[in-house]
Amino acid sequence: MKMIRKRVKTFLQWLILFLAIISVVIFLTINSIWLYWLNVKLGHLSSVVQLSTSRIMQNYVQLLGYLQLPWISRLDMMDFPTSPSGLQHFIDVKHLFLLNNGVLIVTIWPAIHFLRSLAKKKRLWKLIQPFQIAAIVPVLAGLLMLVNFNQFFVDFHKVLFRNSDWLFDPRFDPVILVLPESFFSQCFVLAFGLFELMMLWGVWRGRRTFLDK
Repeated sequence: MKMIRKRVKTFLQWLILFLAIISVVIFLTINSIWLYWLNVKLGHLSSVVQLSTSRIMQNYVQLLGYLQLPWISRLDMMDFPTSPSGLQHFIDVKHLFLLNNGVLIVTIWPAIHFLRSLAKKKRLWKLIQPFQIAAIVPVLAGLLMLVNFNQFFVDFHKVLFRNSDWLFDPRFDPVILVLPESFFSQCFVLAFGLFELMMLWGVWRGRRTFLDK
């Protein structure tokens, strides 16, 4: 029984660690406002909707605020009206974002405690194998994106959403005009890159601890 409890505890510690890492990656990607700003400037989105860059950014911040802050219950962008189906999609996205933020809040400190415990016991070498295996995931996902990002994007939405509300019509949801597909592809690249960097850091740190033994 004691051995079973120990295995369950170990499994939960690793599960919490990876959930924390994934939620951190998602949180950082969602809040990479600088990436969106680059898309607005380099994609000349101002000329598409006849709004200044600062005005588009204000609308984007309003959208992010609605999606991530539980006390904001109404989506109210200054320049972009939202259709009922578009609003339903943003509601679904809000639920996912809040879930991710909740997972982050719940797991981040136990994950840090677990890493500190491994470091204190000079057992960070245990990170090597699981992090090496996990590092393969963004590489495979990146290859799928390179082959056909449009299909990857469609499949991604089919997995996460139960409807087709995410298929925006610019006549009724003009915000889609300033949310180009290229921006979403860059978000995926950023997320995969952040996750890969964390995995590589874990492998490097683990090997360093192993060599110092």
